[in-house]
Amino acid sequence: MLSIVDAFVIAWAVSGAYVIRFGFEPDFAVGGNEPNYAWLSVGLAITWWYMLGAWNSRKSRVLGAGPDEYKRVAAASLWLFGLVAIFSYVLRVETARGFVGIALPVGLAGLLLARWVLRQHLSVARQRGESLSRLLLIGGQSAVAHLAATLQGAKHAGYLPIAAYTPGAVSSPDIDPESGLPILGQGTDTAAVLAAIDMCRADAVAVSAGVQLHPQTLRHLGWELASRNIGLIMAPALTDIAGPRIHTQQVAGLPLIHVTTPSLEGGQRVAKRLFDVVVSGILIVLSLPLMIFIASLVRLDSKGPILFRQERVGMEGSPFQMLKFRSMVVDAEARLAELQERNEGHGLLFKIKQDPRITRIGNVLRRYSLDELPQLFNIFGGSMSLVGPRPPLPREVEEYEHDVRRRLLVKPGLTGLWQVSGRSNLSWQDSVRLDLYYVENWSLAGDLVIILRTVRAVFHSTGAY
Repeated sequence: MLSIVDAFVIAWAVSGAYVIRFGFEPDFAVGGNEPNYAWLSVGLAITWWYMLGAWNSRKSRVLGAGPDEYKRVAAASLWLFGLVAIFSYVLRVETARGFVGIALPVGLAGLLLARWVLRQHLSVARQRGESLSRLLLIGGQSAVAHLAATLQGAKHAGYLPIAAYTPGAVSSPDIDPESGLPILGQGTDTAAVLAAIDMCRADAVAVSAGVQLHPQTLRHLGWELASRNIGLIMAPALTDIAGPRIHTQQVAGLPLIHVTTPSLEGGQRVAKRLFDVVVSGILIVLSLPLMIFIASLVRLDSKGPILFRQERVGMEGSPFQMLKFRSMVVDAEARLAELQERNEGHGLLFKIKQDPRITRIGNVLRRYSLDELPQLFNIFGGSMSLVGPRPPLPREVEEYEHDVRRRLLVKPGLTGLWQVSGRSNLSWQDSVRLDLYYVENWSLAGDLVIILRTVRAVFHSTGAY
């Protein structure tokens, strides 16, 4: 399907660029100093299609999850047009800039959009249990259980754990109590592992932490799996580490995995702050009429101030006044104690789906996160960022464990991973995990992705109450 769709999009982009630049009548006559753009279009389209295959953008392991598929599509396209530019310069062939200037951006945008649409289709199929690779997990019992839970919660990645194998274990039950997977054996020789693979008819094997197999056995296992066209996946015990932080170095045939530690300092801090100022300033100007309209509705709906000011804890524990449109009655804070019994939040969070303190207009504002628009002024002023951990209350920070305090290493955000992953529906542990993941793996590109995902989350209003 990818091959057909890629061919259709490329033909559409190249032929469209030709028609816009040269008209509807193709001229295949050869001769003269100018290149024949009809033949050039045909050659460009065929080469572009093959380049996508050469860059492995259609490999099953990059489909369905992660940015690697999009990166390969973009790299293949940019390399192709870069080579066209180089050959034009070296051979002194005048290539029409208008033709190239239309074909490249239109074709690349079309390819990325088509890949995104097909990814949604694949994700739906995988949620139904289709298009999944059957996976045998090899490793220690606890590592296998953790890996199984992770993969079962991310079906869009395309892996279905079907059985476990715990080599070297003294004794183990027939069924793993944590993951529920059948345990097919404990032998440490290649033949025993291959017998387990044949028994469960696995498409791939994932070797996790705690595996008690000799390196030579693993090497022989890799050879056998390659001859049977079965994938081999190494799953080290590294959790919540973003891809750009992981680097592999070959030392005497041994792959060493290096994990770098990101730091939001120097140029990175300046870039993030500049991004916050520019974007928040633009959003303030664009949303000012909407904010004035909302302010009038809040004033007419109930007595009290238009804005709600609340002390929150910012970067490195510094307090600040967070601004929101008032969505509750004036004495909402005073009535908090009497509602503690009805708390539906998780951990330190206080949430009630049908909170009696919320006003009529407040229900609408909260559903679509419109009550948070004044926080753009917090961002412009520097106390918050567009993307970051959820801004905590002082009473929450007082009860933070040591690890959770790492959330305070960056500015709190108007949106973040917690916002695009379920908001109030998240457990306290998941909320903390997502915030710490953001702190550990911050990048400007990651911020852009979160902002784009926020738009969809707001319109779906999932977990907003």
